Amino acid sequence: MTWPLHDDPGAFGGLPERPVPDRCRFAVLPIPYDGTSTWRKGADRGPDALLAASANMELYDIETGGEPWRAGIVTMAPVLHDGPPEGMVAKVRAAADDLLDRGLTVVGLGGEHSVSIGLIQAHAARFPGLTVLQFDAHGDTRDSYEGSPNNHACVMARAAEVADYVQVGIRSLDAAEAPKVRPDRTFFAHEIGDGCDFIPAVVDRLSGPVYVTIDLDVFDPGIMPSTGTPEPGGLAYRQVVRTLAAVAQRHRIVGFDVVELLPDPRNPGPDFLAARLAYQLMAYLTARQ
Repeated sequence: MTWPLHDDPGAFGGLPERPVPDRCRFAVLPIPYDGTSTWRKGADRGPDALLAASANMELYDIETGGEPWRAGIVTMAPVLHDGPPEGMVAKVRAAADDLLDRGLTVVGLGGEHSVSIGLIQAHAARFPGLTVLQFDAHGDTRDSYEGSPNNHACVMARAAEVADYVQVGIRSLDAAEAPKVRPDRTFFAHEIGDGCDFIPAVVDRLSGPVYVTIDLDVFDPGIMPSTGTPEPGGLAYRQVVRTLAAVAQRHRIVGFDVVELLPDPRNPGPDFLAARLAYQLMAYLTARQ
């Protein structure tokens, strides 16, 4: 499988190098798919907006005192699919399998949340005992929605078929999902509140290798309005990154994705937040190593 660099809108971080993937730590995989979203459309523009914003980051990380880019970051060509989500899931799974074969840490960029299904499947097959850590406003545990089990509302139902999971920031459920809630694995936003006291409990619930999926609507719309399904009462940026830092210290994070960015050209701030979040998690992973 050939993986050319994605030169437009540029490589992650605005990096000028054209690195050899096999010599890198991280493979950024754009997945501009928006085939099942049910409110505002435009998440297919998310990966390009995130990549463009990332070119404006400082590449030195103050918190860890490191420069994650020195570990090697290669930006892959996007996984393109125009059709039902089943075909997209298969393409993403194949792409992730190939990158994992090369020993790379996959960083998926959505696109709607259904792009995470293939990523999770690939990691679960590669890392026995995987736990998925989901940051999200929505439960996403429907067995099927609008005729497809691979709808963006079904991500965690598919994840549960191959891995255990922990949910953080949830504040929106369908009535049919309520019986599926596992109190010991679900951290509701209204229970979290404004503090960080919940973080040790999240870390304790995780076991084995960890895959992190971050739906940007986990954040409060005041700081992240650029999503397809914004929900009030969300988490603060510092709450999320402190959780990620704590998890990275105690557990092996083997891959992650950042999804559901619906960019607004009038407000690039959320695009930059998404890019900085991805780079911050890279910083935690390289610092741990």
